[in-house]
Amino acid sequence: MTHAISSPAIGELSIWSVLGLSGQGTDEWARLRGLQYSQLALVARARIWAQALAAIVSVLLFAPFVSHPMIGGWLGALCASLTYSVRNEGQLSDADRRGMFSNEFRRQALGTIINALVWASPLLFFLPQAPVHLRYEFWTVLAMLMTVSAVIVPTVPLSTLLFSTIVGCGSVVGFFTLLQPGMAGVAALFVASIALGTIEASRHFLASRLAVAGMAERNEVVSLLLREFDEDEADWLWQTDAQRRVRAVSERFAEAMGMAPSEIEGAGFLALLLGPGGDPRSGEGRGIERGTVPGLKELEEKFKARESFSNLVVRVMVQGTRRYWSLSGAPRFDDVGAFMGFRGVASDVTEQQETSEKIAYLARYDTLTGLPNRMMVIDALENALVAAREGDGQCAFMMIDLDRFKAVNDTLGHPVGDQLLSQVAERLRVLMTPNSLCGRLGGDEFCVVLRQANERTLVARLAQAIIADLSQPYFVDGHELTIGASVGSAFGPVDGGSVPALMRNADFALYRAKRNGRGMHSAFDEALRAEAEARAWLEEALRAAVERQEFEMFYQPVVDAPSERLVGFEALLRWNSPELGRVSPDRFLSLAEDTRLSLPIGAWVLKEACHQVAQWPGNLRVSVNVSDKQALDPAFIDHVVTALAVSNLAPQRLEIEVTESLFQRDPALARATIERLTALGCSVILDDFGAGQASVAILCEMRFDAIKLDRALMKGAASGNAESVAMIRAAVAIADSLEMITIAKGVETPQELEIACKLGCRRLQGLAYGEARGVEEVRDLFGTRSMPVAQQEKAG
Repeated sequence: MTHAISSPAIGELSIWSVLGLSGQGTDEWARLRGLQYSQLALVARARIWAQALAAIVSVLLFAPFVSHPMIGGWLGALCASLTYSVRNEGQLSDADRRGMFSNEFRRQALGTIINALVWASPLLFFLPQAPVHLRYEFWTVLAMLMTVSAVIVPTVPLSTLLFSTIVGCGSVVGFFTLLQPGMAGVAALFVASIALGTIEASRHFLASRLAVAGMAERNEVVSLLLREFDEDEADWLWQTDAQRRVRAVSERFAEAMGMAPSEIEGAGFLALLLGPGGDPRSGEGRGIERGTVPGLKELEEKFKARESFSNLVVRVMVQGTRRYWSLSGAPRFDDVGAFMGFRGVASDVTEQQETSEKIAYLARYDTLTGLPNRMMVIDALENALVAAREGDGQCAFMMIDLDRFKAVNDTLGHPVGDQLLSQVAERLRVLMTPNSLCGRLGGDEFCVVLRQANERTLVARLAQAIIADLSQPYFVDGHELTIGASVGSAFGPVDGGSVPALMRNADFALYRAKRNGRGMHSAFDEALRAEAEARAWLEEALRAAVERQEFEMFYQPVVDAPSERLVGFEALLRWNSPELGRVSPDRFLSLAEDTRLSLPIGAWVLKEACHQVAQWPGNLRVSVNVSDKQALDPAFIDHVVTALAVSNLAPQRLEIEVTESLFQRDPALARATIERLTALGCSVILDDFGAGQASVAILCEMRFDAIKLDRALMKGAASGNAESVAMIRAAVAIADSLEMITIAKGVETPQELEIACKLGCRRLQGLAYGEARGVEEVRDLFGTRSMPVAQQEKAG
């Protein structure tokens, strides 16, 4: 519902307002100009005919005395100016509805100026060549044009004023040049009369149009409020008197309140909406603070200010049930301007409001735990940072990671894990104070925002309380579970002036807490800052390395155990940075995973390994390690196909190594990826077998070509650890029964070599058969590849 437009008196419109030279850029200016200039499109044809007729008369007057090229050039300029003006004015036909833009106003004025200059030019260039009597005849033509402009478009005084002023000034100058001051005076008086008459006519036009527009808007408001509601039973009419008492109660209003019309008539409107807590015979409520009822305070303010309102949602009580109404209304006045109350329409929007509230809740709260989610936590932290800066204080952000939760989730399943997370959330909620807010960031990551943390000991005590409480046993579905928690904290704004910086630094502190043994609290400090800066610098260098392809491939031999003959290589990535030198894979590969650079790097490794191995003897294979993120990437299989096709490498010579964590991330997608690799003809190896708890179960579900034993098992077996020996025997037995090859990696010493062969491992890999070699060194092996690799090492 819009406010009615008040129509100003004629005298209230100043000359500058009528001309459009004041208030540019405002809504009022755009509305007034739209009312004026929309008329130009209606009279465009009449103006063109008038100017065409004047041009014909002018050509007939000057043709005997002025050269035809000059007249032709003048006619061309006239046509161009008319085309420019008509095109601009044609776009203003709807300006009375949408308003006029400043650039449209300027273009129209420019068109008028150009047209006026074209008509003024004969005064300076044609008249000196013509006889005296033509001066008066051509002046008559110009006077006719000025009169036509004033009569046809009185609504646009600036256009008429510009045209008349330019043509009039040209006439005055021309007559003075020809020594006719009397005619110059006549021209000046004529122009002044035209200008004043046009301005006054336009002022009357604007006042009239504003009055009509205001009446139309008031009629629209009245029709909205007084319409019949037969087609929509959800809406009803309401009305109050000057004391806010309900009057003229409609049947539908009574039905919506669950009361008889006689019970509502005369009741205080606000008290009626409040329900039993309000006095039905007064305009005010008792026992309930209206400020606590959504929408009611705003409604009361509109009543006090006697202002119109639209779609104001108010919570009401209907027979003890909470409902939501959408109210629209406008004040009523009698013929002498006395206030008579309000009249409006209402509709029940309870269902829509509850849906909106539910959506708003889901957008800001975690559905599993009921704690604030990441979005709400970020808002709270942002507000805390602003308050800390303004108050010259500190806030704090704490990140909490649950220790050993993943093992519980993997072993007992997600339903148990979800219940455990809910209990964790409840314990955190109990620890919170009005100064703190806890939330769930996702997975098993929780956090706490402390709005005021000027004392660092406060954060340390809270962290220890969190660790202690979360480490107590939990009872879920008959299981007694014990997990732990690690906490990292950072203070704002000293440790980070923005939300991302503060969260990142708290995460760094959490990483150090977990690295130091878990179940600990670590606060961000300068050492961590230096570490973070070094990490950021390394990340930047790694991104540059990806773009410049600073990587190279090394290959570690894999041999057949019985014959010690070379059967293939494992592809290993090395980074030789111009600035950093050789960077340890342990240092940059984990960073690549965290920054998603592992995807382009992994694709490059696949392509490069296939390209190089394709040039080697056809009996040699290459195995490529693939990270979980890379294997689950939708483009992974396409990268494999492309690498094989471009290098022309047989798929049987490519082995893809994955770990069991791949199946814990997304079992269905992992299974589909393995099946597609197998369908291509590639071999799939389960790496680090025995390092986790789910390796055997995965072997039962998926088909692999080989398993590669975890290096720790081989070390343990060589040192006499009976459990390691038993696990290797079991792994070999399972692999043999499933027709899979067992690969022992990390074989470095003669003892490890002997026990690997003794326990039945069919392939061996490790320093006992040489370190990883560059491409050129690998090629040196091919000339004597019939020799056992062990002998090659000795020969080297």
